[in-house]
Amino acid sequence: MKIILIYPYCLDERLHEEDVQVVPIGLYYIGALLKENKYDVDILNWHDINRTPQRIEETLKEKNPDVIGFSIVHANRWGGIDIARTAKRILPEVKIVFGGIGTTFLWKHLLTHFKEIDFAVLGEGEYSFLKLIQCIEKANYDGISGILGIAFRKGKEIVKTGNAEVIQDLDRLPMPSKYFEFQHLVSSRGCPAKCTFCGSPRFWGHKVRFHYPQYFVEQLEQLYRKGITFFYISDDTFTMKKDRVIQICRNIIEKGLKITWFAISRVNYVDEEMLYWMKKAGCSQISYGVESGSEKIRNVLNKKIKTEDIKRAFDLTTRYGILARAYFIYGSPGENWETIQETIDLIHEIKPLSVIFYILDIFPGTALYDDFKRRTKLNDDVWLKRIEDIMYFETDPHISGDIILKFGQKLRSEYYRYLPDFADSIKLADKKDLYESHADFLSRLAMTFSLGDYASIEAIPDKEKVAQRLYERSLSYYPDHRAYLGLGILMQKQKKYEESIRILSEGIKLFPESESLAICLGISCMNLGKYEEAMKCFLKFPNSTDALRYSAICYRALGDFEKESSILKRLGSQSELKKG
Repeated sequence: MKIILIYPYCLDERLHEEDVQVVPIGLYYIGALLKENKYDVDILNWHDINRTPQRIEETLKEKNPDVIGFSIVHANRWGGIDIARTAKRILPEVKIVFGGIGTTFLWKHLLTHFKEIDFAVLGEGEYSFLKLIQCIEKANYDGISGILGIAFRKGKEIVKTGNAEVIQDLDRLPMPSKYFEFQHLVSSRGCPAKCTFCGSPRFWGHKVRFHYPQYFVEQLEQLYRKGITFFYISDDTFTMKKDRVIQICRNIIEKGLKITWFAISRVNYVDEEMLYWMKKAGCSQISYGVESGSEKIRNVLNKKIKTEDIKRAFDLTTRYGILARAYFIYGSPGENWETIQETIDLIHEIKPLSVIFYILDIFPGTALYDDFKRRTKLNDDVWLKRIEDIMYFETDPHISGDIILKFGQKLRSEYYRYLPDFADSIKLADKKDLYESHADFLSRLAMTFSLGDYASIEAIPDKEKVAQRLYERSLSYYPDHRAYLGLGILMQKQKKYEESIRILSEGIKLFPESESLAICLGISCMNLGKYEEAMKCFLKFPNSTDALRYSAICYRALGDFEKESSILKRLGSQSELKKG
C-alpha cells in the first residue's frame, strides 16, 4: 500500500519564507509510525510546488498512491484542497485524508464543503491515522467508526468518532530520525499558557508532556550522524523544566555533538545556570514572545508575563552570548499610538538583536476566533473565501488599515535606527570557558551587518562600522576565523589593502588550511599589484575554481599568457563537467 504525506503550499508569498517552508514534525512522527508498521511512505514538502504546478500531476502519476495525507496548518488549507482536487481527478480511487491543527478546528467545514476530502484526522494523529490506514487497506470501512480522532461522511451525515487519546508516553512513538532527515524537532508537546491568539494549547492540551532527555538527544545524535549540524527546537517552551534542560545540554556535550540550535522560551522560564549550559551545548538563539510593551495589550492577549521578567530574560540571554529574539504583535484590541510608544520604549530597554513584528491574526482554535464569531455573528463559512487568515483590525471599526501600516513603519524604523546601539551595548559574562563561544557569537552578529540579513536594510545606519567593531571585539576574546575573514573583507571594501593583508595574514597563521582567508588575502595583494604574492595564495588550492580564476588574472597581469590559457582551458573543462 502506497502512502504519501504532503505539506502543501500557502496562498500568499512570505517576506520570510522560512516561516512556511518547514514540514511540521508531526508528519515525520506519522511517517515513522507507518514505516514501523511496514507501510511504503513518502513525505513531500510541497510548500512551493505552486511555482511549478506541472510537477503535481507528474509526481502523483509517478507515485500512484493509495492514500494521500495532508498536513494542514490553516494558511495552507487551499493548497491542500487544490492538490486534493488534482489527485482525485487523475486518481479517482485515492483516499484523501486531512489532518493537523487547521483540520482539527475546521473539520466539519472542510468535510461539508470539499467533497475531495474523505477523512479528517483530529488532534494528535499518529495512532488514529495508522488505524485508519489499516481499515482502508482491509476495506473495513465500518471499522472506522471505532477509531477515536476521525471525522468522515456517513451517508449525508458528517460524523466525528470522538477525541483522540492523548499520548501520555511520547517515547513510545518511533523515532522519526530513524527514517527521515529534518532540522525542526520537538522535545515536548503542550503549553500551559492561554494566550488568546494561539491555538497550540487547545490542540495539544495545557498539560505539557515530555520526551525523556535520552530519547531527544538520541534523535539529535541520529540526525547529526547524517550530517545535520543545525537544529530548531520548536517546543512552545523548551525551558519549562530547568533540570531537564540541563540534562539535555550535558548529554549533548558528553556525546560530542558539535551542533548549533535555536529554541523558543517564555521570559519567566530562564535563569543564568540554564542559559550557561544551553550556550555550552550549542544554543545560539532563543525566541521570546514579548508581544507588546504595553501591559494593557499583554493583558488583552492574556500574555501573563511581567515587564521585569522580560528585561531580565533579555539581559541574561545576551550576557551568555545567545541571540535574544523578540516577537512583537501589533494591531491588537485597544492598540493606539500610546501603546505603540510603550513597545518602542521597551525595545530600547531590552535591546533585542533580532525582532519579528506581526500584525495580529485571527485563526480557528483561538479565543480571538471565538470572540470574532460572537462579535460578527459569522460562522466557519467565512473560510470559503480564498484567504489564508483574517487580520484583527479588519474586524474592528476602531482600527484602520492605514493606521496599522503606520504602526508597523514606526516600529520597524525605530528598531532599525537604534539597532547599532543595541549591538554596541552587548555585555557578555566574564567566564573564560565561554570566551571562544563569545567570539563566535560576536562574529556571527557582525556578519549579519556586513554580509547577512541586516546588510541590505537601508534603515540601519553605519552597518560596516558596527560590523567592524563587532569583529574586533570578537578577536579580543578568541582567534575567530569568521572575524579575521570579515575584517579582511571590510578593509578591502574600504580600499585599505595593507590593513586587509595584515589581518588576513594573521588569520592564515592560525588557520593555514583556510581557502577563504587565502583567496581573500590574494585579492588584497592583487589590488596592490603584488601578483606574485597573490599567486602564492591561490596556488595552495589548485582544485579551487575561485583560486584558478584569480590565478589566470595574475598570469595575464604578469604577461604569462601561456599559463593563463592553460588555466582557462582547465576552468572550461570543469564547467563542462559540472554541466554534464
